[in-house]
Amino acid sequence: MEEWVGGIWHQFITRKASAEFDQARVNFTEVHKSVGIVYRALGGDPSKRVEAASTRDYLSRRSFLQKISGDNQQMSLAWQDEDSLRLPEYIAVFPDQALNADLYIWLTVLGAHHSGQFKHWAIDNQQLVVDILANFPALKARYQRLAEAVVQLRLNVDNLPIAEQALEKSIVEAILKPGTVSSFPAVNYAPQAVFLWLYPSAQTKPIEAAVTDDDFTEATSENSKKQSKTARKKTERVESGDDRDGMMIFRLESLFSWSEFANIDRGSDDSDDDGDKVAEDLDKITLSQQQDQKSARIKLDLDLPSSSEDDLPLGEGITLPEWDYRKQQLVIERCLLQPMLPKDSIAKKLPLHLQKTAKNIQAQFEQLQSLRYWLKNQPQGEELDLNAWLDFHIERQISPTAETGLYRSFRGNNRDLSCLLLADLSMSTDSHLDDETRVIDVVRDSMLLFGEALNIVGDNFAMYGFSSVKRSHVRFSVLKNFKESYDDTIRGRIQAIRPGFYTRMGAAIRQSTKILLEQKSSQKLLLILTDGKPNDIDHYEGRFGIEDTRQAIIAAKQAGLKPFCITIDQEAEDYLPYIFGRYSFSVMRSPTQLPTCLPQIYHRLTSQ
Repeated sequence: MEEWVGGIWHQFITRKASAEFDQARVNFTEVHKSVGIVYRALGGDPSKRVEAASTRDYLSRRSFLQKISGDNQQMSLAWQDEDSLRLPEYIAVFPDQALNADLYIWLTVLGAHHSGQFKHWAIDNQQLVVDILANFPALKARYQRLAEAVVQLRLNVDNLPIAEQALEKSIVEAILKPGTVSSFPAVNYAPQAVFLWLYPSAQTKPIEAAVTDDDFTEATSENSKKQSKTARKKTERVESGDDRDGMMIFRLESLFSWSEFANIDRGSDDSDDDGDKVAEDLDKITLSQQQDQKSARIKLDLDLPSSSEDDLPLGEGITLPEWDYRKQQLVIERCLLQPMLPKDSIAKKLPLHLQKTAKNIQAQFEQLQSLRYWLKNQPQGEELDLNAWLDFHIERQISPTAETGLYRSFRGNNRDLSCLLLADLSMSTDSHLDDETRVIDVVRDSMLLFGEALNIVGDNFAMYGFSSVKRSHVRFSVLKNFKESYDDTIRGRIQAIRPGFYTRMGAAIRQSTKILLEQKSSQKLLLILTDGKPNDIDHYEGRFGIEDTRQAIIAAKQAGLKPFCITIDQEAEDYLPYIFGRYSFSVMRSPTQLPTCLPQIYHRLTSQ
C-alpha cells in the first residue's frame, strides 16, 4: 500500500513540477534521418555521427515544487565533440510540436558550423548565430519564431534574486538580438537553460598516461561492447586506488550462521541483460586502469589458436602504413599483414546445392566472353578480301572503279580488366541467419559462384579474405592469386575458410591495391565483401578505423582502381557513403541474396 501511494505521489508531484510539454514531445528517433541530412548538406563533418545525448548535471535555480520532486537537476542539452554531434533525446520545450521539431533542425545547423570548442559560451554562441543568419537568410524567420517562443517561456526576471537579474536580462537580449551583448555578469547558479544554443562538450578527458594500444581489451570490440539504444553515456577514467593500504574493519557478528545460510542460485543476477539495465540507469560510467607491474602479470592472448590449429603462414609478414586521423598523417610500418593459406584445404568439387545456380549464372555470363571476328570491306587491313577484290576486278572491266574496301581487318572485343575480390572473414560471420545457415556460409557460396562466373568469361581475377587481431596481426587469406587457374584446388580453399577475428579493413585494402596495381590490365576492379564497419580491439575502433579505411580507398582511386563495396550490414548507409562515395557501394537487404547478387553486380560494373 505504501509503495502504491508513493508511486501515485511521485507521478503527481513530478508532473506538477515539470516545465515540459509532454503532449508536444518530439523524440530524436523521429527526426534522426532528417537532421542527419541537414547536417551533411550544410557542411557538417562527414565523419561525425549525429546521435542522441544523455542527460547531464545542470545546477540552475529550481522552483519549490522541483526541489520537492527532485526534478530539473539533469537536462539533455545539445553539444558535440570530435566523434559526433549530440542532440537531446527528446524536445518538449514548446507547447507546439512543430516548434520542437524546428528546434532540432536549428541545433543541427549550429552543429554543422561549429568546431566544438568554446572560449566564452554565450559570446561564441551569439557569433555563431550571427554568422549562420548572415550566410542563410532563409533561416531568419525560423530563428525569430524560436527565439520569441523561448523568451516567453523563461522565468520572469522580477522573480529572480537581484544578483541574477542582470544575467537573465543579458541572456534574453543575446537571444533576441544576437551579437549585441559582449559581457555577462557572474553568478553562483547557472542560468536557465538556453535551448537555442550549443553547450560545451560533456566528455571527461581520460588519464593520458593510463591508456596504450596494448592495454585495450576485448571489452571494446563490437561483440562485447554494449551501447545505449538511445544515447551515449558520459565517461571518465580515474586512477584505481591501492587496495593494500588502509585498515580493514571486520565485525564477527556479520557472518552468516549455518541456520541463516540459504543455498540460492544467483547466477541469473550476473547476466548481460541485467548489466545493460544497470548501465542504462547510470548517468556517468567510470572506469579505472589497473597499474600493477607488467612483470608481475602473465599475458595470454586467448584469441589466437595454436600454430598446429591455425592457418598456414606464408613468409614473415608484410609491413604496411596506417592513417592516424588525429595527426592527419600516414604512419609508416604501422601494421603487420600476414599472408596465410586456409588450414586443411583439399581439392573439392563445387557443392551440389550450388551446381544448378552456377549453370544459370554461367549461361548469363557467356555473352561477355571475348569474341573474335573479321571486318570486311575495309580500306586497309591484315588480309586481302578475295570476294571484294573479285567484285572490284569485274566492275573495273565494265567501267572505271575506285580501289576501296579491298581488305578485311581482324577484330576482338577482349575484356582487358582484372578484378580482386576481398572478403571480410571476421568473427561476426559466425552469426546465424537461421537454424542451419551462418553468414560465413553465405560468403563461401558467394565466392564460389563468383569464381564459376568469372571462370566461364575468362576474366583475370583473384580472391582473398582478411581478419585481424590488433595492428600486429592482420590475417590475409590467399584463396586465389592472379597467376593461378580456377580449379578444384581453389574451390577447396574457399570451402575451407572459417570465421576469423576482427575487421582491420585499411591494411587489407592497401595490400589488395598493391596486388592489383601489378596487373597490366587497363581496368582494375576492387570488390570488397563485408558484413560490418571497420573495427579492432585496439585504437582502431570507431572513427579511427573509418578514417583509415577511407584514406585507403582514396589512395586506391588515385592509383586508378575502381573500389566497390558490397555489404549485408543494414546500418551501412550511415558510414559507407563517407568511406566509398555515394555510388560505390551496395547494401543487400537479405544476406541470402548475396550468392546470386554478387555475380550480377560484377556483370553491371564491368559492362558499362
